[in-house]
Amino acid sequence: MNRTRKVSILVMLIVLASASAGVFFTRGVMEYLPFLQAKKGNWTGDYVARGVVDQRPWQTAATLAALAQSAEEKELAREAERLADHEVDQAFSQSLRQASLEKPKLSGRALELQQRVNRLQETIKSDQDRIASLSAGTASTESSSNASDLEIAKAQLGLDQNELADSIEDLSRVTGDQRSKIQQELTARQAAMKKYESDNASRGEGQNAVASAEQYRTMAEEIAALRSLHNRRELIAQAEQLAKADVAALTDDETRLRSEADKFAAQASARTTPLSKSERIDQLQQMAVRQNILSILNDRLDTQQQLVALYGRWGRQVEIQYRIVIHLLLQSLAIIAVICVLTILVGWALQQGLERFIREHRQKQTLKTVVNLGTQVVGFLLVLLVIFGVPQQTPTILGLATAGLTLVFQDFILAFCGWFVLMGPNGIRVRDWVEIDGVGGEVVELGIFRTWLLETGNWTAHGHPTGRRVSFLNGYAIRGKYFNFSTVGQWMWDEIKISIPTGTGIHPLVEKIYEATVKATENDAKMAEAEWKRVTHEEGSPQFSAMPSVNLTPAGAGIDIVIRYITRASLRLEKRNRLFETFVDLMQSSSKKPAELPATELIQKES
Repeated sequence: MNRTRKVSILVMLIVLASASAGVFFTRGVMEYLPFLQAKKGNWTGDYVARGVVDQRPWQTAATLAALAQSAEEKELAREAERLADHEVDQAFSQSLRQASLEKPKLSGRALELQQRVNRLQETIKSDQDRIASLSAGTASTESSSNASDLEIAKAQLGLDQNELADSIEDLSRVTGDQRSKIQQELTARQAAMKKYESDNASRGEGQNAVASAEQYRTMAEEIAALRSLHNRRELIAQAEQLAKADVAALTDDETRLRSEADKFAAQASARTTPLSKSERIDQLQQMAVRQNILSILNDRLDTQQQLVALYGRWGRQVEIQYRIVIHLLLQSLAIIAVICVLTILVGWALQQGLERFIREHRQKQTLKTVVNLGTQVVGFLLVLLVIFGVPQQTPTILGLATAGLTLVFQDFILAFCGWFVLMGPNGIRVRDWVEIDGVGGEVVELGIFRTWLLETGNWTAHGHPTGRRVSFLNGYAIRGKYFNFSTVGQWMWDEIKISIPTGTGIHPLVEKIYEATVKATENDAKMAEAEWKRVTHEEGSPQFSAMPSVNLTPAGAGIDIVIRYITRASLRLEKRNRLFETFVDLMQSSSKKPAELPATELIQKES
């Protein structure tokens, strides 16, 4: 393992350790509902500080309703929303009534504001009386002055009402009166409820538990559904605990408020001094408000108890769906096990068949490997289909798979296409002499994908078979090059090199060698020129010649004569041997001294 791989593995291990530590330390974020601030078991927490009235029952029901899937869950969610909405409305009513009971003693700035409010209320009452009288006078007299006075009075009334509203708000802020804040929250809630109802007006009923579970057709979907149901079950259990905690809190509030009402009634009955009429009215109003608060509190307590029971039913419904998904997941596991067993058995059966019908050891081992790999790939694909299902983007996947296969098997594709080229009129046939990628030999087999040669070595060196069988993919016919010496291009230039020592008549010998070469290759040269002319479609004499050539090259011990000539590839060795015999005779005859020559030859030479 090189240094780069070691560093990469070390970096990945560091990232894995950091991510695992982060997951462990942030694991608590998934344990509670998203709007809860308190710890588990302390359900009343600090959430109320975010608003005057506790709206957690509605927020809990709305959050869980968004997670409902089956028809049974949606029905329970709607019932939970209805109960929670009623409970929060009653909480607002109770808060408003409790705020009306709290009448703090006024002093300083608060007393001034209260007096100002009283004065403004009297002013507004007088403005209203004046507007009523002006309206009656305008209707009877239809005078323009009365109409203008009426408009002025209405404008003054608007100013006084705005000033009264500001003064009441300032008084509430100074005295800590919560009624204005509660009223603002109630208005905001009513607007939010209208928007929520309009957004969820088209919410469907959904399918029942069994039908909705049947939509999980793959193992991956079943595992995801199992995780979702597990999280939803925990959230419903938390909502049930929250409702139980609210029941306990409301029970304590009821006990406290009932004791306060009894105490207030006892104090009123034990009072010895007579009350004035206004004080008596105020006392009776307070007693009525306290009774009304207790009635509302009892209604809220009953609603919370119904929510506890409803969340219990909801949790049992989710548990049923959880067991249904587990059943489907076990079915998927069983199918995967069956696929694995069948893959093993089919692979074993095919190997046994190969053992029986194939005797050649190498072929049998190759087929065993192919069969084993093929059955494993098929089994693996079937398992993937069970886990992930049929791909949704089939055209895209097929396109990518085709591109990948084309890239992987491009050599075989080119080989198949090259086979058609080789089958053409300018291709090659069995027993042709060819040269492919610098390797020459005779074609012994021509298949769809491969060409086999019996190697003969370098043409200008040996020309004899080496005994090696060479294979080429047929793609060389498209992206490579090859030479065929057995068809129109069967002609080849061969050369013979002769060393002549100094002191020998060079020029007469060269002339004789040239004449002998021309005579020996005359027919071949004419045929070659005719075939070249036919191939190039030329008219008249060709621009190239097949006549032999003799070149002289200085050497250290004499002169090297290089003879180049045209010949057929199949007759190269025979032609070469005949020319060697002729050149040897010419060299021997040119190297004899005159005294050694016969008398007839000597006379002819002298003449």
